[in-house]
Amino acid sequence: MTNPHWLRSFKALVETGSFTRAAIRLGLTQAAVSQHVGHLEDEFGPLLIRRPRQVELTPAGEALLDYCDEMDLADKRLKLRLSDATVDSGEISLITPGSVGLALYPLLLALQHQHRGLVIRHRFAPDPEARDAVLNKQYELGLVTLRPDDARLAATPFVEEPLELVAPAGVEVESWEDLERLGFIDHPDGQAMATRLLARRFPGNPGLRALPFHGFTNQIALILEPVARGLGFTVIPRHARQAFARPDAIQVIACGAQVVDTLWLIHRSEWPLSARAGWILDQLRSMSPFQVL
Repeated sequence: MTNPHWLRSFKALVETGSFTRAAIRLGLTQAAVSQHVGHLEDEFGPLLIRRPRQVELTPAGEALLDYCDEMDLADKRLKLRLSDATVDSGEISLITPGSVGLALYPLLLALQHQHRGLVIRHRFAPDPEARDAVLNKQYELGLVTLRPDDARLAATPFVEEPLELVAPAGVEVESWEDLERLGFIDHPDGQAMATRLLARRFPGNPGLRALPFHGFTNQIALILEPVARGLGFTVIPRHARQAFARPDAIQVIACGAQVVDTLWLIHRSEWPLSARAGWILDQLRSMSPFQVL
């Protein structure tokens, strides 16, 4: 078996691009890193082309780097299995869109309060960031609005998220002209969501760009604040509306048949979910105030 210390030095060298930086990262001398790489080259042949400010991998070096990545993956699998002895303690990591995150995070905190050994690590993020975080093994679980087309990710339906047209309380919204009078409060997914829902409520409408825009925010918890103050209307997922602290200041406008998004639970497909993650998902399904699939 190849010496793991030699492999660690080789991978650090590739990742940092220099013997000096690799030595600093590993807490070794530059001579030790060079010696480790020399041992590997004695065994496998030339692995690197050394240049003044960088190193370039040979085909043998590329193959050895792939082997290092496979060893890291095997190590992660082993740690996941060994850490599952007690499912209600240890870290659970989840990255989600803001709307459903507003609903899930309090449930996760309630579980942590009941099981003090749990460590909850949750992040709000759009789809691309959530996919990358799961792919890069920064988070074990993720939720996304679009099913990823990537063989490295397993995706299963998790929850349905209806879209809602939300206006200030007490105002009349019966026609497109009423929306023109109110104006639109935008957010990162606002125009796409509004286009879909308003086509259902007001077929043949002149389009969202015909409406005045009265504001924009990328903070999911604040989207309804200008609506509550009478500054415009918006279209958001139901979970975000239900989490708003001043429900008496807003109203949901009926739009006929629902426009519903499915949120997809994703994790790396190369290994099964940890027992802890499976237990957390079961708990969320039993506690959830919304329809978990």
